[in-house]
Amino acid sequence: MTSTADRKTQLEARLADLKGRLTGIESELDSHDAKDWEDLATERESDEVLESMGVSGQQEIRQIEAALIRIAEGEYGFCAKCGAEISQDRLDVLPQTPFCRNCAA
Repeated sequence: MTSTADRKTQLEARLADLKGRLTGIESELDSHDAKDWEDLATERESDEVLESMGVSGQQEIRQIEAALIRIAEGEYGFCAKCGAEISQDRLDVLPQTPFCRNCAA
């Protein structure tokens, strides 16, 4: 069984990783200077992928930050909807989840 302190460490590490990746994505998006149409089209396709990755990263960051708040408030590991305890197996897969398996369905 993983302790809440271990979960907090895991979440903080993932948060730092995501923030670093988002910084890299932002730098990449700002760095384009292609001049011909073919290069611009290729860069634009890459930008769309990077932007999508950035959006999903930002969503995960918000979820992790909310989970860290629940840890600080002593509410971590309990479903935000029904109050039931979230299974350790579910937290192993989705440590930032605010919902038990039933409420997430």
